[in-house]
Amino acid sequence: MELEDLLAALNAGETITGDSPLHEVMHRTSQEALRITGELNGGYHEPARVRELLSALFGRPVPDSVMLFPPFGTDFGKNTILGERVFLNSGCAFQDQGGITIGDACQIGHNTVIATLNHALDPVRRLDMLPAPVVIGDNVWIGSNATILPGVTIGDNAVVAAAAVVTKDVPADSVVVGSPARVVRSVTGEPDVRPA
Repeated sequence: MELEDLLAALNAGETITGDSPLHEVMHRTSQEALRITGELNGGYHEPARVRELLSALFGRPVPDSVMLFPPFGTDFGKNTILGERVFLNSGCAFQDQGGITIGDACQIGHNTVIATLNHALDPVRRLDMLPAPVVIGDNVWIGSNATILPGVTIGDNAVVAAAAVVTKDVPADSVVVGSPARVVRSVTGEPDVRPA
């Protein structure tokens, strides 16, 4: 089994069993991610070098307009797509096996965690991994210390308040706060009448 086989299974939403050859591929890929993030986080790099390291980490070119302030953490790296003019502030951690897509002109605050895997509840199957992608639309602002859980889509122009825990989809043009996050208003300042 190779990385392409694992990515195909993850992107199809297949369960990756804890004792499978695909699980082994994931662990091998994690070692590469640890090596690259170790270099990224080990000292100062010019912005162009940071983007080179991110491109190696993600296995695809990162737009020249992307800006990252290290440190940055990921235990996989090969299933993240960044749009144009994305800013990732320091301390972000991405668990991207299930897929992370971040649209154009997004601002991701300090220490944001984006998770795309769950585990089986049955203790016998606890090592099984259940992937679900996170999709972040264009022009989204995620505040510091927010956590985005597997399977969530955040609509264009939305704002996720600092320390929010996002457990379900966020409508476009809305502001969410709290744990679990709930819609409190629209970005235009009007109170939001949609159910939380």
